[in-house]
Formats: sequence, C-alpha cells, structure tokens
Amino acid sequence: MRKHAAVGVAVALSIAAAGCGSSGSDKATVTLWMYPVISDQAKSLAFWGKIEKDFEAKNPTIDLKIDQQPWEGRQEKVTTALVSKKGFDVVVLGPDQIPQYAQQGTIEPVDEVVAPAKASYLPNSLAALTVGGKVYGVPIYQTITAPIYNKKLFAEAGVTKVPETLAELKEAAPKLAAKKVAVLDYPGDPEVSLNQSFYPILWANGGSVFAPDGKSAAFNGPEGVESLQFLLDLKALGGLPANVASKRNDIEGGALAAGKTAMYHAATALQVTQLGTAIGAENVGIGLPLEGKKRVAFGIPGALVLAKHTENKDAAKKVATFLASPEVTAQLAKESGFYPARTDVSVPDQSEAAKEFAKSLQYAFPGDAHPKARQVMSVIGPHIQAALLGKEDAKTALDAAAKEANTLLSSGG
Repeated sequence: MRKHAAVGVAVALSIAAAGCGSSGSDKATVTLWMYPVISDQAKSLAFWGKIEKDFEAKNPTIDLKIDQQPWEGRQEKVTTALVSKKGFDVVVLGPDQIPQYAQQGTIEPVDEVVAPAKASYLPNSLAALTVGGKVYGVPIYQTITAPIYNKKLFAEAGVTKVPETLAELKEAAPKLAAKKVAVLDYPGDPEVSLNQSFYPILWANGGSVFAPDGKSAAFNGPEGVESLQFLLDLKALGGLPANVASKRNDIEGGALAAGKTAMYHAATALQVTQLGTAIGAENVGIGLPLEGKKRVAFGIPGALVLAKHTENKDAAKKVATFLASPEVTAQLAKESGFYPARTDVSVPDQSEAAKEFAKSLQYAFPGDAHPKARQVMSVIGPHIQAALLGKEDAKTALDAAAKEANTLLSSGG
C-alpha cells in the first residue's frame, strides 16, 4: 500500500553489538527477512536489534537472525528464495502474495501458532491470510486507509457537510469546481495500486474483482461499470484533477497539498502528516470510508510466513509467537505508525489522527485474494486510464480489460 525508499542491500542485524553471539551446533538458527515497516532506518535497526536480544534471552537455544531487506524487488527475491530453498525461514508478506505460494506448496500453515490467541486477532486479518481453510500467516501489524480532506476548501465552497458517501461526493463536485478545486484527488496513473484508487469505489458499490470461483473476472459487471462511470461523471463535473489519467497518489508536491483538490479517498496515516505540513494540521479532516452500498477500506495485515523448507519449524514458530505477542506488536505499532492486528493491544502515545484512522479498521478489506491478483491489476489499470482520457467508455474499457484478465486466469502457471 505505501511505498518506501529502498534501504539498500540486506543488512544483517544479528551482529555482535546486538549480543547475539555465534550459532553453535546446539542452537537452532532462524533467519527472518524483515522489511522497512519502520521507515526510519536508524529506528528500524535499533528496534529489530533489540527484538533479537529480547527473544534470545527468553530462548537461549535459538539463534535469531533478522535481515532487513528493501521493499524493492521483494516479490522476485521471495519467490527465488522459496524455489531455491535458501535465504530465510520466516518472511513478512501480505495477503495478496500468500495464495500463490500456498498453491505452490512452498509455505507452511500456521494455524497452531495463531490458535491460542485466535479470538484476539482482528477477524478480517486472519480471514485475509486464510487459503483453503488454513491460515498461512501470523499477523504482526495491520494497515488501513481512509479519506483525508481539506476542511477549508469545503467550507469555502459552501459545503457544510463533508461528503461521507459517493453520492454526496458527486453532489459537492460542482460547488468545488466553481472555486477551481477538484473534489477528488483521484490517482489514475496505472502504476498506482488499484487498491488505493479504483478498487475502494468498486467495493463500496458492492463489486468484486473476481467471480466467486476465481476463474473469471467480475469487475466488468454492473457494479464495476457504475464505479468507473462515477469517475467519468466526476470528471465531467470538474471533480477530478486535469491530469487525472497520469496522476500519482503522492501528497507532498501534489494537488491535495497545493489546495487544488479537496479529498483523497484512500490515504494512509503517514499522508495525514504530510498534508498537515502542507496546509496546516488544523485544516486536515479524516473521515470514514466513502459509502456506496457499503463502507469498505483497503487495509491488509503484515504477516509472518514460514517457509516450507525451513529445517527448524518449531524454532521458527516460537519466533512468530514472540513477534505476534501484545508487547511486541504494541511497540511495533508505535514505531511504524501502522496498527496492531489484535484487539487486545493498546498503542502507547497514539496521536489523535491515528485514533481517527483506527475507526476505519472495522471496515478493513484486504482486497480480492487470488494467485494472479497482481497480474490482473496490471491489466485493468491501463483501460481505466484510457477511459479517463476519453478514449473508451466505462463498459468498453472494463470489458476489454476483462477479456485480457480472463485469458490470464485461464492460463496455467
């Protein structure tokens, strides 16, 4: 969901300064690939270094090695490691990545790890990590998106009630357009994940990307056409940025920060801070997911996944249990700005903005899980862009995308 700068080559955190010592023949070694969940590299190094020491103090027969990896090239590296059976024992993945590895049989179910605290996890978190009735990830954090908006722009346009539904957003569009402001900061660049652009609107309208059996596309159904037509109607009303077809979802240096757009419907908590810096924190509002037929917010759990090939499964499961504990996940949430995936965890010193974002956790949806979800997304994006450019109407665009997607879904591999 959000992008971080790559932190460079993998940095082994299990160094002498971390007090880990060398691994002897009587110790089980567990290697964890961790990513910049904590975006500040210095804080990340310190946090995971302490985790190593704390874990090993409680588990002296296990040598935990935490390698910090960059986000860049993550999918390819993980796939290579699983195929070659080298690199890690435990890795952090999201629910969109897990189905393909479960299908391939390269990762291990972790039902017994989550079982003791199953009732404490956010139900949507565990559901997102379940494939074929088995849980394949132990959640250690949860992301969430929500609308953020410029209070001042709505007030200046005479909109006394900030839109809470798609219909209200469309109704407000002409009033803001009269002030030369686009109501929705929609990012139409195909490089932007549809989870933070088109999909939340599709889901709010009751649509889905795939048919229930996963064998064909469903996004070109009535709900999908309605969703894309909604965007085209907004554009006609002056409700989308002039460069919507090529626009990314950056806040810093973008239209929302410049006061040229009024709301972004699928923002992250980090973007609240960025917008506040640009327009003043007092002018930033945070809402619940825009409602169509229902409210849906894109949000995914970050989960610890066990490689099938690991030689020390019991030790790896102990690592996962430790990292998913209330104590560790509370501190991780504090340092990362994400949220715990458990309801029995309180985050220390949580900001008021973070608390507002947390209200959307009940609506969290990880996206339509499918082994080819990412490939299908890459097919849909360009056709939505074509519609935003006026080259295709809503139905033609989505039908063309569905034809390509169905070819993908019917192919092997």
